Amino acid sequence: MDAARIEQSFQSSGDRKRSSSRRGMVATAFPDATRAGVQMLERGGNAVDAACAAALALGVCEPQGSGLGGQTMALLRIDGRTVAVDGSSHAPALAHPSRLKSRRSRELGYAATTIPTTLAVLGHLSRSYGRLEWSTLVEPAVRVAAHGYRITPLQSRLQEREKSGFLRVPSRSGARYFLKNGTMPYLSGETLVQKDLAATLSQVASDGIEAFYRGSIGQRIDADMKRHRGLLRAEDLALLPEVIEREALVDTYRGLTVHTFPPPGAGHTLLLILKMMERFPAERLSDGTPDSHRLLAEIQRLALGENRRNPLNPHTFHQLQPWTAHTGQRARSLAGLIDQGSSPQSHTRVSEQDRGETTHLSVIDGAGNVAAITQSVNLVYGSKAAADGLGFLYNDYVEAFQYDKPTHYYNLRPNGIPWSSVAPALVFAGGEPWLVAGSPGSQRGFSATALFLSAVIDGELPISHAMSKARFYAKVDGEISIEGGRVDPAVLTHLAQAGYRIRRRDDYSFFLGAIHAVLKCRTKDGYQGVADVRRDGTAEGPTPAP
Repeated sequence: MDAARIEQSFQSSGDRKRSSSRRGMVATAFPDATRAGVQMLERGGNAVDAACAAALALGVCEPQGSGLGGQTMALLRIDGRTVAVDGSSHAPALAHPSRLKSRRSRELGYAATTIPTTLAVLGHLSRSYGRLEWSTLVEPAVRVAAHGYRITPLQSRLQEREKSGFLRVPSRSGARYFLKNGTMPYLSGETLVQKDLAATLSQVASDGIEAFYRGSIGQRIDADMKRHRGLLRAEDLALLPEVIEREALVDTYRGLTVHTFPPPGAGHTLLLILKMMERFPAERLSDGTPDSHRLLAEIQRLALGENRRNPLNPHTFHQLQPWTAHTGQRARSLAGLIDQGSSPQSHTRVSEQDRGETTHLSVIDGAGNVAAITQSVNLVYGSKAAADGLGFLYNDYVEAFQYDKPTHYYNLRPNGIPWSSVAPALVFAGGEPWLVAGSPGSQRGFSATALFLSAVIDGELPISHAMSKARFYAKVDGEISIEGGRVDPAVLTHLAQAGYRIRRRDDYSFFLGAIHAVLKCRTKDGYQGVADVRRDGTAEGPTPAP
C-alpha cells in the first residue's frame, strides 16, 4: 500500500464533505453535530469529548437515526489503549414474545421499546475518558434544540416515507414532535424547534444522567409507558447495569492492523470479510471489472451467511481464541467455496435483518486519540412514539431480537440484548492509528465499511474518492442492491448471469450506508476527513490555534 499516494491525492471540497485540518478531525452525519464536536476540540477537549458532544447533537438534528431513547456503542483509542464500550440496550422485565406476537407491535408504539443506553454510554465516556465538564458537552445539543435547525431534503423525504407509521401510533406523540402540525412532513429549509427536548437536555446537563435513569425524567418515562401500555418501567431504567468495556477484536489486513468491535457487535464479520478478501490479489478486488464486483459480492454474501448461522455469545466467544486463527480458518474455508464456483443458488436459508438504521461518527484529536461512536433508535424514527413532554423518540429495538429460537442468545427475554451490526474499523499503520471509519445501515453498514477499506487499501484511493465510489450490498439469498446507474451495464449483466437478483437503487443511495471517516496523515502533517455524500453530514477540523 502506498500511503503517500492515498494521502496526497486527497481533495477537499467547499461543501465540507471532504476536509483537511492541522489539529484533528470530526466527521458526522449532520453539520450542527460536526460543529459541536469541533467546538470541544477548540476548547481543549479530546476526541472523547468531541465525540460525546457530537453524539448528543445528532440526537437533536438527526432524530431519524438516534436520540436519548436509543442505544450507543463506542470504539476508543485513548492514551495508547483500545476499548470497546458496549451499550447494548436491554429488554424490559415485562418483555416476552407472547406480548409481541405481531410485527407491528415489535416496530410501532411503546411496547417496541427497550431500555435506552445512549446517556449511560456517553456519561461513562465523559466520566472515564473526557477532559471537559459534562454540562459543556451537552450545551451544543441544548442550543440546537432550543433554536432549531433546518430540515434537509433527505429528512423531508424520510418524514414523507415514514408518515403513515407516525400516524398509526394511537397517541400520535411522535407525529406531534416530528411532523409539521402533527400531520405532514416539514419542507426542506423549514426550521424544527424542539423546546421540550431542550428542557430535557438542560436537566441532563445540570443533574447528570441520574436524572434520566433514577430521577424525575425516568419517572415521567414510566408514567408515559404505563399510560400507553408500554413495557418499559422505572425499575428497568434504575437497574440498567453499568455499560461494559470489552476488549477490541484485532486482526491484520494486507500488513495493516485492524481493531474493531467484539460481540455483540459485528466486528467479527467485518474481519471475516477482510480476511476473505485477503485471499485474493488486491488488483483483482480493485480493478472495477464485472469479475471484481461478483467476487466482492460473493465474499459479502458468504460472510453474512456465516454471521446469521453462527451468532456469537459475547460472554463466551473468547473461548474460540486465538481469535485470529479462528477467523483465518473460516476465511480460508469460505474463500475456497468461491474458488469452487459458489453462487447464490446454493445458499442456505437464514433470517436476515437489513432494515435497521443508525448513525456513525468518527473523531481524531491532535494527540492521535480516536473515538468512533455508532448509535441508533433501530428503524428510521424508531418506534414513532415519543416521550410525552420530554421530546425524544423511543427506540424499537424489540424488532431486532430473534423470536423463533428460544435457545438463541439474541432471542427476546427479560434483560436480553438484540442483534447488533456495529462494526467500526480502526486501522493502524506503523503502530499508530491511521484511519477510522464506520457506517450506519444494519448489515449494510459493515458491508459499506469493508468496501471502503478495500478501495483505500487495495485500490490506493484517497478517502475522498473511496467514500463516493459506487456501492452495493449482497444479501445471503442472492439479492444485490446496487447503484445501477453508476456502474458499467456489463457489471449488472455479469451479476445476473452469476445468479444474483438485481435490485437497482438510486445513485448515491441512502439505503447503502454512509461512511464517516477520519485519517491522520503519515506522509505529511495534518488530518483528513470525509462525510458520505449519501447523507447530510460534514467533516471538519479545528481552526488553527492563534
